[in-house]
Amino acid sequence: MKKVLIPTDFSKNADHAVDYALNLYRCERTHFYFLHAYADQAYELGKSKSKSEMDSIGKALHDQTTAALEKTVERITDPLPNPRHHYEVVAVFDALVDAINDLVEHENIDLVIMGTQGATGSKNVSVGSNTVQVFKYVKCPVLAIPEGYVYHEPKNILFPTDYQLPFKRRELKLLDDMAGFFKSKIHCIYFTKFDTLSHRQSDNKLFLEKSLSRAYLSFGQEDDVNVLDGIAKYRANNEVDMIVIINSRNSFLENMLFRTTVDKMGLRTDIPLLVMQNVYR
Repeated sequence: MKKVLIPTDFSKNADHAVDYALNLYRCERTHFYFLHAYADQAYELGKSKSKSEMDSIGKALHDQTTAALEKTVERITDPLPNPRHHYEVVAVFDALVDAINDLVEHENIDLVIMGTQGATGSKNVSVGSNTVQVFKYVKCPVLAIPEGYVYHEPKNILFPTDYQLPFKRRELKLLDDMAGFFKSKIHCIYFTKFDTLSHRQSDNKLFLEKSLSRAYLSFGQEDDVNVLDGIAKYRANNEVDMIVIINSRNSFLENMLFRTTVDKMGLRTDIPLLVMQNVYR
C-alpha cells in the first residue's frame, strides 16, 4: 500500500492538490495522511501571552484544525468513498517542514503531495516559499501541483539529468510505478555541450535504465548549458505533463551563495513538479 502525505492549509489550492492526489492514485491501494501544522498560527496569536493563555490557544487550534481536517475527509468521501483508499488526519503543533519530516520518518511515507500556493500566496510566483522549503529539506519525494492545473494523466514525463549523482532505488521505484501504471514515456534529457559521458555517468545512466523498467524510456541530449532554458525549449517542442528533478542537497554555504535548480524551478513551474531527494531512508 502506498503512503501519501498531503499537507494542507485548507485553501482552495490545497484542496486542488488533494483532488489531484486522489485522481493520481484512484486505482491503487493508498493510505492518505492529511496534515496541518499550526505552530506559526499559535505563536502569532500568542504574542505577549502567558504560558497558560498560550496552552489554551494551542488546544483551541488543535481542535479547530482537527475539525477542519475531518471536513476535508468528508468532502472527498461524499457521496461514496474510494474503497481502495484509507484516510487519516494529523493536527500538530510544529513547523511545517519539521512536522512533515517527523511523519515521513514515523510512517515511512512514500510521497508528499501539496499545492504550490496557500491561502496567502502571492500571484507573482507560481510556487510559495513553504513549498520550496519542503522541496529542499524534506527527506521524501515531493510532488507539487500548480494552482489551477487541470488533472490529466502524466503520459509524458521530462527528467532532466546530468547522470552525476547516484540515484536512489526507492525513489526511482516510485517513479517507475507511476510510469508503469499510466504507460508513461519518460524523457531523460542531458543538457550539455559535451558529447561523451564519464564512466560514473555511464554507470548511473545504466542504473537508471534498469530501475525504470516499466516505463517507456527515451534518452536524449540537448545543446544547452542552462538547464532552465533547456527545459523551456524542450517543452516548446514536446508535450510534457510532469517534470522530475533531483534535489542534490548542496552545502549550506552553496545554498546561501547560489540559487539552486530547486529554487529556480520552484518559481517557474506551471505543471506538476516531482522533486526526488537523493537521500537514504
